[in-house]
Amino acid sequence: MLNTADFGSDFLWGVATAATQIEGAANTYGKGLSMWDTFAKRKGKIKKSHHPQIACDFYHNYKNDILLVKTLGFKVFRFSIAWSRVLPFGKGQVNKDGIAFYHKVIDECLQHGLIPYVTLYHWDLPEALAKNGGWTAYSINADFNEFVLLCAKTYGDKVKNWIVMNEPFGFTSLGYMLGIHAPGETGLTNFFSAVQHATIAQADGGRILRSEVKNANIGTTFSCSEIIPYTHNETDLLAAKRVDCLMNRLFIEPTLGMGFPTADWDVLEKFAVSHSTWRHKERMTFDFDFIGLQNYFPLVIKFNAFIPVIQAWEVKAKSRKKPHTKMGWEINADSFYNIIKQFAAYPNVKEIIITENGAAFNDKLVNGIVNDDERIAYFILYLTAMLKAKNEGVNITGYMAWTLMDNFEWAEGYEARFGLVYNDFETQERTIKKSGYWWQEFLTK
Repeated sequence: MLNTADFGSDFLWGVATAATQIEGAANTYGKGLSMWDTFAKRKGKIKKSHHPQIACDFYHNYKNDILLVKTLGFKVFRFSIAWSRVLPFGKGQVNKDGIAFYHKVIDECLQHGLIPYVTLYHWDLPEALAKNGGWTAYSINADFNEFVLLCAKTYGDKVKNWIVMNEPFGFTSLGYMLGIHAPGETGLTNFFSAVQHATIAQADGGRILRSEVKNANIGTTFSCSEIIPYTHNETDLLAAKRVDCLMNRLFIEPTLGMGFPTADWDVLEKFAVSHSTWRHKERMTFDFDFIGLQNYFPLVIKFNAFIPVIQAWEVKAKSRKKPHTKMGWEINADSFYNIIKQFAAYPNVKEIIITENGAAFNDKLVNGIVNDDERIAYFILYLTAMLKAKNEGVNITGYMAWTLMDNFEWAEGYEARFGLVYNDFETQERTIKKSGYWWQEFLTK
């Protein structure tokens, strides 16, 4: 039977959220447009033409929502600062209403004894910057540094725990290579330019926080998936290695001073040569206090010569008759354990926090109750796997469930419910799910 005592009295338990996904008030109170506001207007990009204009209306309900975090027994509330809420045009003009809003959110956390973990960039680039190339533009690094400096100087006396960037592989691949997330750009040239600038921004952000915030605890987060070859044939093994280079190694290794993993994939070597700044290992390196890992699924990879460049193909969980979530993501706690161990093996990773983990299921509100037993079973499996890694010596110091409440799940719109709290998007009425009550019992017993 799982018990919080097994993890130690100092272990941090929290929930994670993101501004675009919960805040609403998208074009009011001085906020500028984000690229997601614009992207959502493009036909067919978001399921059912959903948009983040209202989302969970956290902007107006933040007091009750933060009280929910406390009620469920968590100690940490992770949220992000919307870049375009504090800098409507991405740089220059500061929005006083936006600055004041995050002061209120932080103060509310502190009043309830919650520790605010603030994410600086959670995918919501100001549209004014997206129009000028976004993460592919050389100027983005100076713009990002201005944003980080503003946040550090404004909130650094209250906030000591910072996450510079959320899943850089996620927003660079989905937004700049595959085009299925904002800003909807495609192609390897766009992708690698975005990778180059995001890697620099990650480290620059860490340095600014270190210089401006006394006693700061600074991290950044990486999406990660164990990459499993479909067979032990050499072609599948090499395909899996290429995918691992992209999904797991592309951002953390430069951050640790190792440069990009060019030795294991010649395509990365080619782009390292063509992008001279990729050789600037020093600027891409920063000694983070902790690394955030965000895991949702493993990937089983098979060689496919017809897929350009990567020559790899995912063998879906459903076709392999494996248990999976509503999103089709395989439920595999052993894989969660394995990927934690993979990242912990880097000698310069000092501390790991699981900054996101969770699952979407077919949640239904019936007579005021949401019976999401599948989610409870999921959390028990994954927490047990995490505890195994911790007991084997991995320095895991915290876990943040994704997510507090059902929200705007990017291209999935409001169709994917990950929350511990059910949200009625018509009335904004919150209902704690059975999984939320499970966490409450787990954290308070």
